[in-house]
Amino acid sequence: MSWFLGILFFILAAGAFACIAIDSKIAKILGGIGGALFSLLFIFIPFSIRQVDAGQVAVVKIWGDAKEVRTSGMHFDFWLSHKYERYDAKVQQATITTQAYSSDGQTMDIELIIQYQIQVDNVLNIAKNYGGLEMLQNRIETIATEKMKSTLSQKSAMTIIETRANVSPDVESAIRSAITNDYYVNITSVVLTDISFTDAFEKTVEDKMIAEQEKLKAEYEKEKAIIQAEQELEVAKKQAEAQLEKAKKEAESELVLAEAEAEALEIMNQAWEGLSAEVKQAILNEMAIEKWDGKLPETMVGDDFLKELMNFINSN
Repeated sequence: MSWFLGILFFILAAGAFACIAIDSKIAKILGGIGGALFSLLFIFIPFSIRQVDAGQVAVVKIWGDAKEVRTSGMHFDFWLSHKYERYDAKVQQATITTQAYSSDGQTMDIELIIQYQIQVDNVLNIAKNYGGLEMLQNRIETIATEKMKSTLSQKSAMTIIETRANVSPDVESAIRSAITNDYYVNITSVVLTDISFTDAFEKTVEDKMIAEQEKLKAEYEKEKAIIQAEQELEVAKKQAEAQLEKAKKEAESELVLAEAEAEALEIMNQAWEGLSAEVKQAILNEMAIEKWDGKLPETMVGDDFLKELMNFINSN
């Protein structure tokens, strides 16, 4: 660019000098050429002033070959030889919608969102190897789709439904490992936003879940009944043990009482045996009097019995 401007200004200066110093036909021709070039200069200058916006980076192609990089700001490059290809340096988002198959052959409608950002330092490599950002994005989407389908094809449909929260991280890990530094981008996020199965399969899954819930409910009710029965049995067992303990204590008390009474009788018997015949007779007589109600028997055996009874009463 500098050599072109140098020649241009040299021609202009020579033409102006020739117009002033020599009044000839050649001088007029040179002056006309210089004036025309001078006019073209002012026409072409605005086209050679380039603006790169914030968040962008420009690859400068000189005669079609990517040579330089321009960051945000104002730049001056000759418009005929220098072409600008602008790249968005902000985070890019690609939405992928496709179909995939589980390991058991169930069809899934998939939506995947992948976000990435180009490596500004490698923008020349992007231009040379991929020809532009659009081609790079197509390549990234192709790789992401392949890895997503491969990951999902290793899982059954029920596994995907039951572990839905773990599926997206697995897909993200596979995509991140596949999009290496050769793609000159930094992956910021990979999110599996939707997995939809056919209506028939969804109905089958729903019926299965309802059946499992009912089974779990029945098992819960059964377990609850068993626990309640065990609790009631435990209460009855404790009550029976308490009653048995009470009966045992009562039996022990009666046994102690019986033993005490037997011992008392033994003592009384020993004491009775130690008494004389007169004392025994006196005790018996006293006991008979205490028990007699004062009434004479209506039937008499004889006078001798009456005399003996009267004598006994008088003596006592």
